[in-house]
Amino acid sequence: MKRYIPLLLIALLLPLMATAQKEFTLEDLNFGGTNYRNMIPKNRTIVWWGNVPVRLSTDSAWTINPKNGNEKLLFTRAKLPADCKVSSLTGAEFPYADKPIVWLYESEHLVLIDFKARKTVFKMKDAADVSSWNPVSRNMAYIEGDNLWVARAEINQVPPRTVTTPEQHQEFLDHMRAQQLTTDGSRDIVYGQAVHRNEFGIDGGLFWNPQGTRLAFYRMDQSMVADYPLVNVPELDDTTQVEATPAPEKYPMAGRTSHKVTVGIYDFNSDRIVYLDAGDPTDRYFTNIAWSPDGNIVYVQELNRDQNDCQLVSYDAATGKRLSELYRETHPKYVEPQHPIVFLPWDATKFLMQSERDGYNHLYLLDVNGNMLRQVTSGNWVVMNVLGFDSETHQVIIAGNETNAIGCNIYSVNIDNGTLTRIDEGGRGWHDGSLNANGTLLIDKYQEPDVPRNIAIVDTRTGKSVRYFTAPDPWQGYTVPTYECGTITAADGVTPLYYRMVKPADFDPAKKYPTVVYVYGGPHAHNVDAGWHYRSRSWETYMAQRGYILFIMDNRGSENRGRDFEQATFRQLGQVEMQDQMQGVKFLQSLAYVDTTRLGVHGWSFGGFMTISLMTNYPDVFKVGVAGGPVIDWKWYEVMYGERYMDTPQTNPEGYERTSLLSKAKDLKGRLQIIIGLNDPTVVPQHAYSFLKACIAAGTQPDFYVYPGQGHNMRGHQSVHLHERITRYFDDYLK
Repeated sequence: MKRYIPLLLIALLLPLMATAQKEFTLEDLNFGGTNYRNMIPKNRTIVWWGNVPVRLSTDSAWTINPKNGNEKLLFTRAKLPADCKVSSLTGAEFPYADKPIVWLYESEHLVLIDFKARKTVFKMKDAADVSSWNPVSRNMAYIEGDNLWVARAEINQVPPRTVTTPEQHQEFLDHMRAQQLTTDGSRDIVYGQAVHRNEFGIDGGLFWNPQGTRLAFYRMDQSMVADYPLVNVPELDDTTQVEATPAPEKYPMAGRTSHKVTVGIYDFNSDRIVYLDAGDPTDRYFTNIAWSPDGNIVYVQELNRDQNDCQLVSYDAATGKRLSELYRETHPKYVEPQHPIVFLPWDATKFLMQSERDGYNHLYLLDVNGNMLRQVTSGNWVVMNVLGFDSETHQVIIAGNETNAIGCNIYSVNIDNGTLTRIDEGGRGWHDGSLNANGTLLIDKYQEPDVPRNIAIVDTRTGKSVRYFTAPDPWQGYTVPTYECGTITAADGVTPLYYRMVKPADFDPAKKYPTVVYVYGGPHAHNVDAGWHYRSRSWETYMAQRGYILFIMDNRGSENRGRDFEQATFRQLGQVEMQDQMQGVKFLQSLAYVDTTRLGVHGWSFGGFMTISLMTNYPDVFKVGVAGGPVIDWKWYEVMYGERYMDTPQTNPEGYERTSLLSKAKDLKGRLQIIIGLNDPTVVPQHAYSFLKACIAAGTQPDFYVYPGQGHNMRGHQSVHLHERITRYFDDYLK
């Protein structure tokens, strides 16, 4: 009889084993984890070849039939020219709608390949950190040795394959007619790169005219800006370096001397550089550079240092002379240009401009003389992006949140009459779109709270969609928490605020749970939207699995809710935000299953500032906090961001004093861990160090941890280590 007992036990256990769910690890959930790529929703890399959608993988490219989603092999990596050493096709582009030409990057070279003829038609060295290639002229601009270079190119010209010796390098440069345009580039004089600390929508410094014959570029003189003394610690495996080395960062703090920016234009035909005659650049920011369709006029949005007066100015590209002011916008608090103007492809005399002048970011139609023709979109919602145009029907395709305040949908808008039509697949969720060349087809990639990812091909004129791809749930078979979304009323008694709550999978309303408030709260960001799991961060899932409730709310000051919603925090960062977050705490206190004696708070960057603000302003509410990369005093933050929201320390001393956390060090009662990257160039270590000094003077006891060699966020697998540390801190002192 004994020999049958194990078999009987196995038979009884099999149903339980079949339904057993796996538990998550940080290696699964964190972006630096070893299994993370298997745990995110599957995607498809799709680009446009003119009006034809093409799916790319490492080894193959397929065209997609927009009528049914069927694929047809276009070419494979194995069928490229024998001397082509491209490692993957996923970064391929198709610059010419009417030619079988693919753009690829091959071991420090930009190559154009005719995939039908299987031959290389163009090749150019591209080993620079910053470069920009124009597909019309095939000219290139790049930064080498801190200076601006250009390389002229002839169509179908293929330079030598091998460049290994100085003589061959010189032959290569001569062959490509490479030319050094500047000689004074250095740490102090920066060419062709993003300026103004990447504010105002700036993410680069090289701007081609449509013909590729003129290049606008930034020149930033930061010689007058103070160095912040960051330090590089030698790597563990570096046997040659003993001492740490200085790694100073040019860092203009609020109210201090900032850099000077000018805009130059290089003309390939005249071989000449002119600089825009914009006057003294010390009191202005130059943003959102755009070109006229004929390539003869450059447009710049110029913002005063106080950031409350913005002008759209046109310049003659040949002479650099100022032509006219086309538009001006002022506001008592601040004006924040984020997008360059965009000309209508069917009318070179008119352009679209984005502005918050009516309280929400919307589109306005102007002519080249600066006449305001009409407001194209309107309402209590935000235009988030312009995707492109359908010239034949005079439609502009945009992304915005007209349907749902925490969603993002895609719409066509008739320029002539303002008719707005939603065209994406499904009204729920968060949609990202890309258009074909003539604006008639849309690739609609989207998520919904219960949809990991769908991809549809949409006819923008009819709204008819074809489902191309449905991602499986990558968390199938795992124990998944529950994700809820709702609203509470802000501290002003009127404004609805959206929150997300994450509960353990075995949640029991009769129990009491330790609860962590995750917070960011600052401008140009949000935490809660209609994406998968309401855009829950994977660490929240990990914590819920460990028996915590997570609560996340977007307070006033965060993005996508209009100008007044964001500007409510002006000159008093952290104050309104705390009031709103405490409304969230009141909501939590009303829930029987929340253990209000075990409330924690965690955030990074602005969220780190909010974490310490809440810990010290409400010391009897929050028992444990973890603050990453926290701002401590806004007078130590950078000019552009800091002065926009706080003005200068000289003009708003009360605001800076009220928001500083140095005087709050004495009020710390709970357990607080501060974590920074030693080489943080965004929130420099002085913030954390100074708060530690204040705590020492006050006799309070925060904990401190630093990641050597890391910046404002932890890269790679160190992020797993970071989140394990954060988790352990809450386990040790809150759970």
